[in-house]
Amino acid sequence: MTGAATIGVETPFQDEVTALLAEAETVAARLYPGVPRRAIGPESLSAPGIHVIVARIDGAAFGLCAVIERGGGEVELKRLIVAEGARGRGVGSALVQGAEALARRLGAGRIVLEVGVGNEEARALYRRAGFTPRGPFPPYQALPVSLFLERAVPA
Repeated sequence: MTGAATIGVETPFQDEVTALLAEAETVAARLYPGVPRRAIGPESLSAPGIHVIVARIDGAAFGLCAVIERGGGEVELKRLIVAEGARGRGVGSALVQGAEALARRLGAGRIVLEVGVGNEEARALYRRAGFTPRGPFPPYQALPVSLFLERAVPA
């Protein structure tokens, strides 16, 4: 890995995307043992209104997130994952910036997300990106393991 991360909207039906989603599940299982989670696979990410953003370095996928159109001027940022070997290289920040650019193109004025309280790395990333606390949004409910954040999309 020598280059900077490039960001693009891609199809979820790629082995690299499947591997990153599996890594996200492994991280979640480690952080929240015994807590029910909704598994996300390529099929669920191929629905209309869901956009998969992939971060690549030297052509290889090292991170991804999904941007879900929610209507009402909002998008949801979901399942942001950076491969362990690429952490600390700005991939997470590049994905958040890519999600923001996509939200702007979609006409959204706000990005919302849910993050687990035990995921310190993600929480720090979102703090640095300017996300602030908010209440739960559908379909989520308040849970002791969840934090809900939002951020306006600059014009």
